[in-house]
Amino acid sequence: MSVTLHTDLGDIKIELFCDSVPKSCENFLALCASGYYNDNIFHRNIKGFIVQTGDPTGTGKGGTSIWGKKIEDEFRETIKHNARGVVSMANSGHPNTNGSQFFITYAKQPNLDMKYTVIGKMIDGFETLDDLEKVPVNEKTYRPTQDFYLRRVTIHANPLAD
Repeated sequence: MSVTLHTDLGDIKIELFCDSVPKSCENFLALCASGYYNDNIFHRNIKGFIVQTGDPTGTGKGGTSIWGKKIEDEFRETIKHNARGVVSMANSGHPNTNGSQFFITYAKQPNLDMKYTVIGKMIDGFETLDDLEKVPVNEKTYRPTQDFYLRRVTIHANPLAD
């Protein structure tokens, strides 16, 4: 299963690990299908680390799962933050607090392993990720100085489909 994130700066295609983290992927895909992520701002952008979205309030403090509550972590020893383009659910810094927010890594981040549920990896759109990483930010808040958005998400049945 894969999805394409259509952003202001271009498209990012993600292969989801539905067999490994089924509840997290069910949540993510249902949010995608419902339009929940449409016009969500990228509210956190830390060069060399991550870019984050998935909060419809735009504050970085909102968002919920499809069940209306926080969901449990699904850590897997075999799925790591071992490359640029790994996609994970964001949490509030505590275990089992996943909602709707997610992030994409700009580099290998082993310090995030077993702390954030990895739901997938990028398979296309690395030039868009390069452009996202170059967006100027407020150095204190890491919020982009100019707003850019995840406009919509296309769900694909075949990870290699166009």
